[in-house]
Amino acid sequence: MMRALAAGSALFLLLLLSACTGGRTAFAYSIGTGGDPVRGKDLIARYDCGSCHSIPGIRGAQGLVGPPLILFGRRTFIAGQVPNTPDYLVRWLLDPKAIEPGTAMPKLGLSEQDARHIAAYLYTLRSRSWNGGSE
Repeated sequence: MMRALAAGSALFLLLLLSACTGGRTAFAYSIGTGGDPVRGKDLIARYDCGSCHSIPGIRGAQGLVGPPLILFGRRTFIAGQVPNTPDYLVRWLLDPKAIEPGTAMPKLGLSEQDARHIAAYLYTLRSRSWNGGSE
């Protein structure tokens, strides 16, 4: 009986730990936003978001105009105005001035799907272990 309990506990622990892998986490962001974080990373580089923001994992993204996006996935609010949820983040990316009229963030002309991809990437930014955007 004790041996079976120990084996069951070990199996549960292994399953629990395997749920913390990057691939599974990225998949969770995809479901929440309807986007692909890998595609979002490419779009962030293409739209040159790093000219204004410092963004972990994006080569050369060390802008100082907008806030740094390190730990974005842990933030409570977007622009200090609305809850940091996938729906609000997509709305913010599509039309920032609709949420905060005085913001310096421009309307980038993103499609809704591109905004969902970018949101999926931003939600992966949950750790301080990044290399300063020089990847």
